[in-house]
Formats: sequence, C-alpha cells, structure tokens
Amino acid sequence: MNLRDSPASHPITTSGVLLSTPVFNVAEERFRFGESGEELTRVFVTHPGAVAVVAVDADDRVLLINQYRHPVRMDLWEIPAGLLDVEGEPMLAAAQRELAEEADLTAASWHTLADFYTTPGAQDEAIRVYLAEGLSEVPEAERHARQAEEAELDFAWIGLAEAVDAVLGGRLHNPSAIIGILALHAVRNGSGRLRAAEAMWNDHPRDIAPA
Repeated sequence: MNLRDSPASHPITTSGVLLSTPVFNVAEERFRFGESGEELTRVFVTHPGAVAVVAVDADDRVLLINQYRHPVRMDLWEIPAGLLDVEGEPMLAAAQRELAEEADLTAASWHTLADFYTTPGAQDEAIRVYLAEGLSEVPEAERHARQAEEAELDFAWIGLAEAVDAVLGGRLHNPSAIIGILALHAVRNGSGRLRAAEAMWNDHPRDIAPA
C-alpha cells in the first residue's frame, strides 16, 4: 500500500474573514460535502506556516531551547523554529535564518526530517522540520538581537536517547520538538530515512518553495 495523504476539494459556497491579526486570520467557510452535497460551516485559523530545526552537534546531542509560551502558561523545551513570514523566502532559507537568530548557529548540512499540519481540524498551519548538522557559531558581532520572550531563552544540549525518553515520558510537549526528536531517533535506528532539504511539499497550504 502506498500510504499517503491526498488533497481533496469540495465546492466552497461562501468564504470570509472573521478576525485579522498580524500573525494569523480567523476564517469562516461554507462548503458542500460528499455525495449528498450537505452544506457545512467551519471556522478555522489561516496561518502562514513555519519551519523548525533539529540542530545536532558532533556528539549527536540535540539543541533544545526553553521558551515561555503564554497561551499554555508554560516554559517549554523546544527546538529552534519560526514563522514563514518573509515574503518570497523559501522554507530552507527561513530555517537557516531561524537557527541563526534563535541559537546563534549555522549548519553545513541540511536535510528534511518531517512535514506536518499542527492542528488540521482547527487551522491550516503547516511546519517542516529540518535536521541541521556540521554546526558553527555565528560571530558575536553578527548575532541577532532577540526581543520579547526570546530575550530570555535558555539553552541545553541533550543526548538523543535522553530526549526520546523525555518525549515518551510525557515531559516534553512542543509538537515540533516531539516530531523532530522521534523522527531523528527513527533515522538513527535505521527505521526512517532522511529527505533532501529541497524536497518538495506539494500540498503545502501556502505553495512556498522548499529551497
């Protein structure tokens, strides 16, 4: 069986924006579904999408970032990540930018680990998770000045086995970190494979170039 998600199209009868913000919009759409043509209404968030990076050092340790997330009132251990909010910026370039801005790092080697929709029943946010290896520090004079919650980030290099244990033990909750760590674990154990950093994502909601 060729197991894969597939695009689907149902006739949209009305579409509008209920709320517009600098990061996302809230949309309401009515569409006709299935053979019966039943008309359904759904309210959902439209989102620019994001990228995330599993940065791994020479000892196969994963870089985790501790950041406060107000909606859940939690300090979460995450991986570097950021919005696709620069017009025309390819996904790989966005990931490279976010790694430099959030972690003061560049990488010589890039691969795609996983693609996912964060909450497909409520929003169309799509995230690509990259693997970054061959790390180097950004010169101090060229480092990004982090602001707001990012101004107080904490960093930790964690062995992959310990990171997997934290995921399966219910101690980590950021979806990009969980997916990235488990995907890398699968690759390292031979049950998964890496894709090229430039791999296409044909069904990305924003039709953004991978590289």
